[in-house]
Amino acid sequence: MKMTMPNSIGWIAAAACAAAGLASTAAAEDAKAAKEQFIPLLVYRTGPYAPNGTPWADAKQDYIKLINARDGGVNGVKLTYEECETEYKTDRGVECYERLKGKGPTGATLFDPQSTGITFALTERAPVDKIPLMTLGYGRSESQDGQVFKWNFPLLGTYWTAADVLVQEIAKREGGFEKLKGKKIALVYHDSPFGKEPIPLLEERAKLDGFTLVKIPVTAPGVEQKSVWLEVRQQHPDYVLLWGWGVMNSTALKEAQATAFPRDHLLGVWWSGAEPDVKDVGEGAKGYSALTIQYGAGLSKVQKDILKYVYDKGQGTGPREEVGTVLYNRGLIIQMLSVEAVRRAQERYGKGKPMTGEQVRWGLENLALDQKKLDALGFGEMLKPLGTSCIDHLGASYARIQTWDGSKWVAGELYEADQQIIKPMVRSAADAYAASKNITRRTGQDCQS
Repeated sequence: MKMTMPNSIGWIAAAACAAAGLASTAAAEDAKAAKEQFIPLLVYRTGPYAPNGTPWADAKQDYIKLINARDGGVNGVKLTYEECETEYKTDRGVECYERLKGKGPTGATLFDPQSTGITFALTERAPVDKIPLMTLGYGRSESQDGQVFKWNFPLLGTYWTAADVLVQEIAKREGGFEKLKGKKIALVYHDSPFGKEPIPLLEERAKLDGFTLVKIPVTAPGVEQKSVWLEVRQQHPDYVLLWGWGVMNSTALKEAQATAFPRDHLLGVWWSGAEPDVKDVGEGAKGYSALTIQYGAGLSKVQKDILKYVYDKGQGTGPREEVGTVLYNRGLIIQMLSVEAVRRAQERYGKGKPMTGEQVRWGLENLALDQKKLDALGFGEMLKPLGTSCIDHLGASYARIQTWDGSKWVAGELYEADQQIIKPMVRSAADAYAASKNITRRTGQDCQS
């Protein structure tokens, strides 16, 4: 007689097979997740700083999408991300940091706080959590000293290097540094840690070069500046330095026009020199100059690749016409340096696997991007070569002057900040910070770790 399997036994066998299948799927998903590198994105797409923060944020996403689509990730490790809206507020930035720092198989890769205030708030948390802070063109100026600020990386420029370059430009216009004696330079600045950062350098240069520095704060976000420009008119400075962000910049340019302050004697930091700052002012901003970290706007190889691999596939984060603008390009540079820090870390700790924040910190401290590498990455037309070390977390200190001609930015002279002036200031400020926090300056073998 033929025996048949009881229904209950059959059901158990079927359930076991299903469970095995689910377990296999889960294992596959776990294996996939283990090959992912999580990059947190702090952004501000809302509020008064949104016009400037949005293209920056869009570019950072687009570059991640490019690396995944074109290259299959970094040596096979796919990049993942999550945005967190800060509105440029320090408390929101800290909340975002705490929310995202533990995500991904190895935790957060690094943080780009996108705010000097948030950077100040996170500087003591980063060493505890072992997550580096990359603050390209902003943050704590003294943090270029890697022997004290092990986890901070103000790559490509600080507000001290920016202020020094602006003084160099004024000196050139006047016919030499000796011609600055007796001049008056006003700093119209965002009344925040960001706006106050250049003051020590400008005070030092005022002593060295003999000019008078007038400091005029602007209450954030800077939509009302009538009294500020009344003071500018009363002070009658030879030059005004604009240290603004977001709506403060376009408001300042409109007030300068209204009070007839010559725009060719108004110079801005690199966060005051993008399309959103001048497009609504147009001809009224003609002659205004500002710094740029990269070689201004335009399309080079990397932007063309983004259009091909991301936008042509319907995956672009923002409007297509935004690609190649000043702040968009800066966002690409930020994300490229993040990716290259991961790639550099993999060279030491193992290709094909995600890196921890501590390993990425080593990558940031050992960047070596020569012209050949920059060309291969598609950034050869945008940046000069840079390299970092334990001592130097800056990498390079170049900035270019660009001038608004009424409809577009025109690139001007490239300067290098005077490190003979800056380095002693950095050392003094870093030593003071180390003493206040009981930090031992890294030397010798510790600088290789």
